[in-house]
Amino acid sequence: MPLNVLQLGPVPPPEGGITRNIFAIRDELLAAGHRCSIVATSKSERELEDKDIHYPRTKRELLQLLRTLEFDLLHLHVGGDITPRVLSLAFACTVLARERCVLTMHSGGYALSDAGRNATPMTFAGIVFRRFSAIVAVNESLAEMFRNFGVIRRVSAIPPFALRPPARGTLLPDELQAFCENAHPLFVSVGGLEPDYEPLLQINAFRKVREIMPNARLVIVGGGSLRSQVEQVVKTDTDSIILAGNIDHDVTLALMSKADALLRITLFDGDAISVREARYLGTPVIATDNGMRPPDVELVPVGGEAQLIAAMSKVKKRQPIDLTCLASENSNIERVLDLYESVAANSK
Repeated sequence: MPLNVLQLGPVPPPEGGITRNIFAIRDELLAAGHRCSIVATSKSERELEDKDIHYPRTKRELLQLLRTLEFDLLHLHVGGDITPRVLSLAFACTVLARERCVLTMHSGGYALSDAGRNATPMTFAGIVFRRFSAIVAVNESLAEMFRNFGVIRRVSAIPPFALRPPARGTLLPDELQAFCENAHPLFVSVGGLEPDYEPLLQINAFRKVREIMPNARLVIVGGGSLRSQVEQVVKTDTDSIILAGNIDHDVTLALMSKADALLRITLFDGDAISVREARYLGTPVIATDNGMRPPDVELVPVGGEAQLIAAMSKVKKRQPIDLTCLASENSNIERVLDLYESVAANSK
C-alpha cells in the first residue's frame, strides 16, 4: 500500500549532506509509487517552486503545518548541535505523529560531544529520543550513543549517502571550465565559507603549495558568513583561486570528478557525503582526521596546516575515470524505505 511520508529538514539552496539525503529519499519514494512532502526547518536562499515543499516562516507556522498536512509517517532530519530548540521540535514531532515518527541524526561526531559522552536515559534528550518509533544513526558510534540514551531496539545504523554520477550532459559554467583546464593539479574544497571549514587555513596552505606547483588551482565550493572576508583575502589570487559559491549538486559532482584531489578540511565533521562521493568518482581525498573517514583518505590533523601542505604537495595530475561506467549506489536509501514499511506496519 502506498505511503505518504512527510520529511522535515533543511531544504536547498544551499545544498548540503542532509538535504541530499532528504531528496534522495524523496526520489526513491516517488519512484516506488509513494508520496512525499517536505517541510523546511531552516531558511533557504530561495524557495523551490514545488507544491509539496513547504516553507514555514515561524515556529507556529511549522507546527500548524504538522497539524494540517496529511501523512502516514513523519521523518525528522537533524544535524549540527542538538540544542534544546532542536529537542523541542523533536518532541513536538513525536506528539503530532504519535507512533509514526522516525528520526535521523546526521551529526556524525555528536557522540563525541559532551552531551553524547554523558548520554543517560533520564536526560531530556533520552526521554525525547525514546519517543520515536525508529531512529537512524549515520554511524555505529551514534547508534551506541542512542543505546546509552535508553533506545535499545529501535536504532538502525544507516549511512546517509546515495552515490551517483552527475546527470548526463552536466557542464561546468564557462568561467569555471576555463579555470579548471589550466590547473595542474586541481584542488576542489567542498564545505563552505564558514569558520568550521577553515577556508583561510586552506588558502594559506594552497599558497605555500603553489610556490612549488605554480600551475596549481583551487576551487572552493559553498558560501557562508566568511564570504566577504575571504573575497578580500583572495583578491590578489584570482588567477589561482576561485570561489564558486553554492552551485548545483550535479555541477559539484562534475567538478569533483575533474579534481586531482578533494579537500575536506574541518574543525568538526561527521561522515561527510562529499568524501564518499569523491571516492566513488575516483577522486583522491585529503581530509581532517575525525576518526570515521574511509580507509583510503589522506588524513591531516585538525588545524594541521603543515601536514595539509605536505599532503597537497604530493598530489599529481590524474586521468579522470569514465563516468558513464559508474552505476548508482542506492542501497542505503532502500534500507530507509524498508524501515518506513516496518514502522507503518507496526503502527496499525
